Amino acid sequence: MKEVLDVNSFVGLSDDEVLNLLVEDGYNELPTARPRNVFTIALSVCREPMFILLVACGVIYLLLGDRQDALMLLCFVFVVMGITFFQERKVERALEALRNLSSPRACVIRNGVQKRIPGREVVRGDIILLVEGDRIPADSILMQGISMTVDEALLTGESVAVRKLAVESLQQLIHKPIGSPGGDDLPYLFSGTLVVQGKGVAKVVSVGADTAIGRIGRALSSIKPETTHIKLEIDRVVKLASVAGLTLAGFVAFWYGFTRTDWMNGLLSGITLAMAILPEEFPVVLTIFLGLGAWRLAQKNVLTRHVPAIEMLGAATVLCVDKTGTLTQNKMSLALLSSGNQAFEVNQANESNLPEIFHEVLEFAMLASHRDPFDPMEIAVRESGLKLLASTEHLHSAWQLVDEYPLSKELLAMSRVWQSLENEHYVIAAKGAPEAIIDLCHLNEEQAQKITHQVNVFAEKGLRVLAVAKAEFKHQRLPEIQHDFVFEFLGLIALADPIRTTVASAIKESHSAGIRVVMITGDYPATALNIAGQIGLDSPSGVITGIELDRFTDIELQLRIKTVNIFCRVVPEQKLRLVNAFKADGEIVAMTGDGVNDAPALRAAHIGIAMGERGTDVARESASLVLLDDDFSSILTAIKLGRRIFDNLRKAISFIVAVHIPIVGLSFIPVIMGWPVVLMPVHILFLQLIIDPVCSIAFEAEPEEEDLMQRPPRLTSEHLCDGKVLKYGLLQGSLLLVVVLSIFGFTLHQGFAVNEARALTFTTLVFASLGLIFTNRSRSKSIRATLKLANPALWWITASTMTVLGLVLFLPELNRLFSFGKLHGDDIVLCALAGFLTFAILEVIKWLKSLF
Repeated sequence: MKEVLDVNSFVGLSDDEVLNLLVEDGYNELPTARPRNVFTIALSVCREPMFILLVACGVIYLLLGDRQDALMLLCFVFVVMGITFFQERKVERALEALRNLSSPRACVIRNGVQKRIPGREVVRGDIILLVEGDRIPADSILMQGISMTVDEALLTGESVAVRKLAVESLQQLIHKPIGSPGGDDLPYLFSGTLVVQGKGVAKVVSVGADTAIGRIGRALSSIKPETTHIKLEIDRVVKLASVAGLTLAGFVAFWYGFTRTDWMNGLLSGITLAMAILPEEFPVVLTIFLGLGAWRLAQKNVLTRHVPAIEMLGAATVLCVDKTGTLTQNKMSLALLSSGNQAFEVNQANESNLPEIFHEVLEFAMLASHRDPFDPMEIAVRESGLKLLASTEHLHSAWQLVDEYPLSKELLAMSRVWQSLENEHYVIAAKGAPEAIIDLCHLNEEQAQKITHQVNVFAEKGLRVLAVAKAEFKHQRLPEIQHDFVFEFLGLIALADPIRTTVASAIKESHSAGIRVVMITGDYPATALNIAGQIGLDSPSGVITGIELDRFTDIELQLRIKTVNIFCRVVPEQKLRLVNAFKADGEIVAMTGDGVNDAPALRAAHIGIAMGERGTDVARESASLVLLDDDFSSILTAIKLGRRIFDNLRKAISFIVAVHIPIVGLSFIPVIMGWPVVLMPVHILFLQLIIDPVCSIAFEAEPEEEDLMQRPPRLTSEHLCDGKVLKYGLLQGSLLLVVVLSIFGFTLHQGFAVNEARALTFTTLVFASLGLIFTNRSRSKSIRATLKLANPALWWITASTMTVLGLVLFLPELNRLFSFGKLHGDDIVLCALAGFLTFAILEVIKWLKSLF
């Protein structure tokens, strides 16, 4: 079998030159997504209850002969459409950025350079590189490959992977229709199928709807998003409030018409109350918070693939993390070489002075690695070998790869078979776990113990240790398994993977947040304990190895994991058992993974976290989150942002409840008591223009509380709209209602005209509502502390609200449209004092609440 095409051979070539090497063909243009336009947004707004109520109010005003009020209300429709368009476009742009990130990644060669791009950007004629775990981005023809098998169950239903054989002449197939899925030893690769073994180079012949899976999917016009617990809760609250609001609005309309014999204005009062009660902000708030929340996570190098993960982040109690690449930098470097009783420490100072005794160990370590490696350890071996053996005869660039025996679950070692130019026999190079190489070399117990002791010494230094062996084979037919070769043990290589600088502080922050960190690694116990000591990870009951894990029953494992935070020599399949054990113990589990075999554990965990840089497409698609930088500290950043999103959502909900109480009260109580009407539809709309932006933009942008990561994880049973949030909102809202009703009653009692009393009451309500915004920014900080927190959106909203209020109060035309009387300076001062008094009482309530 030929070796996979060397990527380095394309360096410096243009696209055309690359294609000329492999059969010339052209590119198609990429399709562009069609954004939602104003007309589409307008149609969606027309279906909203608030739009229907506005139109109804406008029609009633026309029937009453008040054209100016009718036109003003209808103009508000366009204002609401503008706000909706702005908010939806902001979320849409954020989600478009997420779609670019979440598209399966494809490794292509363009301009002679190897690069990773979103799979949907692959075009016809692209040269793609495929390795184990990749999802094939487009229908292609395999040109070069090694031991490549593909799972085509997506198209055929067959669970057994099929072998792929590179085409002998691409020219003969390039312009012919691609064959059907299924069957061994074919060169056809299909979009959406998975590479489960081997690697190869392929040329894209069909993309998008022209692929096999694209033809199947043409009938699908949309994908319904998954409904989250929060959305179900919000929908339930909206339905209850809507039913209650419509019932109460109907009662008010009837009462007004019956008691005052004015049915048209009674209907108008009922609609006004319905507008006041309707909690239309709830769905908007949820959409904005989750959409922009996912975008904010992406800005912190964490891609959200499934929205429910945002909901679960604040509840995570256990983080199960890989060591390599997550806790460490995943940038291996060769640290030590061992042969016989001697060891050589590799550093920059002695790179050109490698003793002869170690040449063969490094030579065969390189031969046992890929020439174009992706694995960090193989990259380190190759880079060090090219330097240390540069002036020797131990580099064999002209040797031809004949076959390879990949790493397997049964034997943690791989062998590569080479054909040298000067000899007819085969040369076999093997490397892998020391115990596997010891087994391949059939060493006696004394030799095995001596090597194991040396391995433990290296492992205690935090090094990753591999053993190297060689063999020769003179027969023409290669054996089926590695054990049939007669191997000679050569020595050990030890590699270092430095700890990420942010890990120790992130571990400390996890513990202060009540989150337990569990390290899962394939390394030796000594190596794992060394790493754990460096990052401050304690494990009261030592470690559990993969062999021990298999011996435990489920009940025994569930008991042992309560005090064990380090799991060593664990294979990916055992991660699933660990996840289930933690879940059975009542934990909310976040699990990291990067390989094909990690997918079941990632899917089983409450929050599956895949690696974005080194992870396979299978792992990424099985996960809820993807770490774009593979850094453990990014997980803590995600948890912090998840907690912040949920915390700010609760603040927004509390504000919505509080601010609706005085609006509903002023729409309901005066009608029932026989007083003059205070609020009309135009007043409700003015207040809605404050409430909607505040809830969806200002509260979403609010920084997190200082103690956010000192709190224990949120209980999964904790609701967004629980009794605590509702009671706090009702308390605040009731205070506002008492203040504004007192102002209205006081001014009427003092002989003010109804229009003047209405203007004073409304102005006080606006001031008090602004105070309510500021007091709800934090549940614990004083106003002095919150004013120091950056939130530009809040200040823009406050300034624009005060500006528009000033225009309404002092411009005669607007003053008349709002049915206001003329106010003087002392009247404004009275309203400001009443609003400030309300704000002061709210701050005292918050302070008392924080004490208990």
